[in-house]
Amino acid sequence: MRRGKPLPRWLAFLLFTGLLAFAGCDQQPAADAQPEQAAVDAGKKVPLGKGFDFYVLSLSWSPSYCEAEGENANRQQCASGRPYAFVVHGLWPQFERGFPQDCGGNGNVDNDTARSLYDLMPSAGLIRHEWRKHGTCTGLSQADYFQVLRFARERVVVPQEFRRLDDYRTLSPREAEQSFLKANPGLDASDIAVTCDRRFLREIRICMTKDLGFRECPEIDRRACRADRIVMPPMRGG
Repeated sequence: MRRGKPLPRWLAFLLFTGLLAFAGCDQQPAADAQPEQAAVDAGKKVPLGKGFDFYVLSLSWSPSYCEAEGENANRQQCASGRPYAFVVHGLWPQFERGFPQDCGGNGNVDNDTARSLYDLMPSAGLIRHEWRKHGTCTGLSQADYFQVLRFARERVVVPQEFRRLDDYRTLSPREAEQSFLKANPGLDASDIAVTCDRRFLREIRICMTKDLGFRECPEIDRRACRADRIVMPPMRGG
């Protein structure tokens, strides 16, 4: 096969330096990307509710619910082979003191809407309960309420250590809180509360403005867990 004419030295030098510059670029591998959003994307418009002061996003440690409730636990959520970790319990409108509930209107949620939320809330019964008790008090349409609920969940990064738990873990409420504070820049200790029963960590409650910024909530904090040590049961199956 005949060879073409060699490149001029000046052109070969430019090509070589260009390749070096490209090789030195700082390219982030896709595998290292953060699997959860640290904040709601700036382009997303958050529908604003009315008739209340702020939200509480409640994240439930699903294994605690399943173990504490036993045979009374929702099977859709707790059947073996359903390895749920933190799931959304609800997005609750709050007053500075107290909260509204059961505000009337149509409390039904159709099956298609429920299925669209299973990645956040793995129980149709829970989804319908939360809309009827809390969503109807936001002044939002059902579609807007569940959109805000999804945006609120996207606003919070669950610490890596809590995304998979294969054995029982004992920790203090403060340790759990500190993990969430480290994973979520801008979240302050006055914005979050860890709740528990007599044994288990049950929920992480995070207070948010109507446009989903973090904010303090003294009344929620006063109801936080006061135990010295609490248990997080492992995830089921999976």
